[in-house]
Amino acid sequence: MTTTAIPDDGLVVVVKQDCPTCQLVAPVLGDLDAIVYSQDDPAFPDGVAVVDDTGLDASLALGIDVVPTLLRRREGAETDRAEGWDRARWRELSGVADLGADLTDWKPGCGSRTHDPAVAEELLVRTRGHELHARRVELAGLEDEAEALYDRGWTDGLPVVAPTPARVLRMLAGTSRAPDEVVATVPPNLVPATVEKVAINAVLAGCRPEYLPVVLAAVEAACAEEFNAHGLLATTWAAAPAVLVHGPIARRIGVNTGGNALGQGTRANSTIGRALQLVIRNVGGGRPGEVDRATLGQPGKVGLCFAEDEQHSPWEPLSVSRGVPAGASAVTVFAAEGAQGVVDQISRTPGSLARSLARGCATSGTPRSRPGSTRCSSSSPSTPRSSPRRAGTGPACTPSSTSCSCWRPRRSRAAPTASTRACRPHCTGRWGRVRSSGPAG
Repeated sequence: MTTTAIPDDGLVVVVKQDCPTCQLVAPVLGDLDAIVYSQDDPAFPDGVAVVDDTGLDASLALGIDVVPTLLRRREGAETDRAEGWDRARWRELSGVADLGADLTDWKPGCGSRTHDPAVAEELLVRTRGHELHARRVELAGLEDEAEALYDRGWTDGLPVVAPTPARVLRMLAGTSRAPDEVVATVPPNLVPATVEKVAINAVLAGCRPEYLPVVLAAVEAACAEEFNAHGLLATTWAAAPAVLVHGPIARRIGVNTGGNALGQGTRANSTIGRALQLVIRNVGGGRPGEVDRATLGQPGKVGLCFAEDEQHSPWEPLSVSRGVPAGASAVTVFAAEGAQGVVDQISRTPGSLARSLARGCATSGTPRSRPGSTRCSSSSPSTPRSSPRRAGTGPACTPSSTSCSCWRPRRSRAAPTASTRACRPHCTGRWGRVRSSGPAG
């Protein structure tokens, strides 16, 4: 690839051979006192001195989106440009009164090669690769990516997505936080985790870039002193960090709050909690059989994430009760056992249903542990809702089956409790549009 200098003054034209509009304007380029850059063929167009821009350095520096582009520069800055072929604009910009007299008045241009998917990853790494500081690991040509990452101990036992520089950079576009900003100190090894390190593990987990603000907030919450992640890892109990998402960001990124919210099938639910666990494993060193001393474990230790259905809930959001402003996006991380189903197809009153739920929660753990623990229940969409009777004052329940899930976050002087963190403002990266919802992102 050729590094090309951009002139401080004069006319500049950027073209590519694989564009009908560029071929249309090729005959008039000789009438311009301009420097011509060609994105794909240094020999195009004929009869004109052409600067080779197959490396796209000049096109990137000039911000070319469409070819052909004619632009004027003065004292190192662009003053005007015309994209595609517009005879009136080209004449105005170039000062050549009879330019393109034999050509059609107007013809749209073609997409610049800088937006070609075939070179997008290469250009992304070339222009923003300096932001990455993590150690690079080269795989041999015949190595299988999934097997290589498993052999290096970077997975939770399931296949992961290889964190190539381009994928990590695309993940970082989901936040406005600097890649080298330290998010938290991750137990048990108390290793500082930067935004870049969290993004790498989010890629491994299969997250989309818009999930990254939630993952960052979850890492902050899980590493807070009051959560006591080291104690959670070291216990022989089967508890694991559960991520509960609150606020507008849950709807925006598609966290499931309805049917099968604790199961498979929703990418956000499946990958956000997994990313947190991979950060604890790969950055903090919390690996099973080492500091992680769970005797049996449970599927939630791979990752557990769901959202609070604030839109349809009759209660105040949990995040608000924990001090987060209403309407803000946040996460609560708490230690959770595996889900325990509670089914009641007989109850017809809220009181009867509540008693069934209480009896189900009483079976979590052991009766001896009940005074020192807290239960959390999650109701399915089929759970009956209380409503006023048409005649009378008491509440009534619509006949329906009920399915609830219970956890028992353990509480003691050394055991973890819940930790809530607001999501930070974030942006969409190179597109530059900032989106926030309160302290979201």
